Amino acid sequence: MAETAHALPLDPLEPRDLVAPHHDDKSLNETLLDHVWRKPGKGWFMLLGMTSAALGLLVIGVTYTLARGIGVWGNNQPVGWAFDIINFVWWVGIGHAGTLISAILLLFQQKWRTSINRFAEAMTLFAVMCAGLFPLLHTGRPWFAFWLFPYPSTLGAWAQFRSPLVWDVFAISTYLTVSALFWFVGLIPDLAALRDSSKGKLQRTIYGLFALGWRGSGRHWHNYKVGYLLLAGLSTPLVVSVHTIVSFDFAVSQIPGWHATIFPPYFVAGAVFSGFAMVITLIVPARKYLGLRDVITDRHLENMNKVILATGLLVSYGYLMEHFIAWYSMNQYEFWTFYVNRATGPYAGVYWLMITCNVVTPNIFWFKKARTSIPIMWVASIAVNIGMWCERFIIIVTSLSQDFLPSSWDIYTPTWVDWCIYVGTLGLFGTLFLLFLKFVPAVAVSEVKELQLELKHAAHAANGHGADTAGAGTLTHGAH
Repeated sequence: MAETAHALPLDPLEPRDLVAPHHDDKSLNETLLDHVWRKPGKGWFMLLGMTSAALGLLVIGVTYTLARGIGVWGNNQPVGWAFDIINFVWWVGIGHAGTLISAILLLFQQKWRTSINRFAEAMTLFAVMCAGLFPLLHTGRPWFAFWLFPYPSTLGAWAQFRSPLVWDVFAISTYLTVSALFWFVGLIPDLAALRDSSKGKLQRTIYGLFALGWRGSGRHWHNYKVGYLLLAGLSTPLVVSVHTIVSFDFAVSQIPGWHATIFPPYFVAGAVFSGFAMVITLIVPARKYLGLRDVITDRHLENMNKVILATGLLVSYGYLMEHFIAWYSMNQYEFWTFYVNRATGPYAGVYWLMITCNVVTPNIFWFKKARTSIPIMWVASIAVNIGMWCERFIIIVTSLSQDFLPSSWDIYTPTWVDWCIYVGTLGLFGTLFLLFLKFVPAVAVSEVKELQLELKHAAHAANGHGADTAGAGTLTHGAH
């Protein structure tokens, strides 16, 4: 029996729901745009203060580095790559979940991506921005960074294309450009909704400027769908190519522990692994405090935990194959790196923390109770990101600190400048993310409405109701 939206009781969410069935277009607008219009609470200001303080550490660290040179870092000989490249690879990996959720799941028509893609896309942009700082500073003279691009030069000087640093420049700049376009195109209908619901002239002007004249006509929607699909097609190969190129920074060398053909797929799996973990870390508190439980349901979280489990098993397989090849090849340098230096050497604590977080922790998601428990998944997601940072530390530092000649071995210890820059990028990421949550819809409103309509029609067809003839503004109990 059809009832009006006002008379319909608020049905509890079912485990398989993607959107709470009692919502209509009006209530979805109110739910998804509410956090943009309402005054931010004390919690938001407190978090912004904390992230801004951390961002101040980035300013201090970068300023001191530019004034004194990168000799103030802990890098030494032979550990020429250290915190800068560790954090670069870690941040790039975190950015991969956004492209996977937005592009690949869109092409495969996975409906559960709809409510989480905006979070993931924003996370991708901010993570890649943080990642780009590290190789830039690592050059020692970032004001000459334009030398890395093949710009027309009267001196005829071209970038050294055999350098992994140049590969990274092209990978990161391409990834950032396509991800930003993809994110912005998806935002246009929602920016127009904010423009139309704005009560102040300044807000209407700003949102109207970024909405690019969107009026919701059939032509606008057609161009939007085509452009969005094309950008998804461009973004999909980037998921594989960008972190494959990052892995080549190591795999093309002869250093023990780096010279491995398994690195490209192993790095891509690790990137998606850490990226989804970061999405869980951010989305769990955000859905609670922004009141988004009706659109970011337990099913979304469970599906993301399944992806974490699958990619965690791939990462575990990569660890296993590294150790197997080191034993099977009978190469004494490889064997020393994996079985002596990493497992029992000066960084053994970091190594075993990596194994615990990346190999043991994801296996709790074999159990449905863990996949649907908010506290368990949130703690596990933090553990995974700690483990992936430890992995990058182990790969880079252990292979360089003890390579071929014992006479050149040395211990790496990060300085306060290293820690300031790293914590500062966390502050930059957090500050940008909090501003995103305040000024932009955290969930794609137009896509959720479209999904709600599809689910409603599918439920009617499955129950034999046919088209909804109860008129505008009505819903049925068959919307489950």
